[in-house]
Amino acid sequence: MSAKNITMEASMKVGDIPLGFTAGPGTTKNFKTGDWRSARPVLDREKCSYCGFCYVYCPDGVYRDMGPEEKYYKVDLDYCKGCGVCAHECPKKCIQMVVEEV
Repeated sequence: MSAKNITMEASMKVGDIPLGFTAGPGTTKNFKTGDWRSARPVLDREKCSYCGFCYVYCPDGVYRDMGPEEKYYKVDLDYCKGCGVCAHECPKKCIQMVVEEV
């Protein structure tokens, strides 16, 4: 690489950098990422106050509202990566991270 190219690349702004995608938009549902996790969230429904913190704080959006009849949020283990944010943020501490068995 020439000195001219290095200088040009160093002076580029964020908007000048071309973006690329390996998959089209909206295709993440086609890639089940749950097999990455080493621990899974387990909900104690007796303690759950149906506050929705797990739903709101989940970085992968894997919680689904089961509605006012059921009064809990269900995790989709096909996509949960086991980060534990839901368990950490739960004010009732009703979500425990359980180590996955291999």
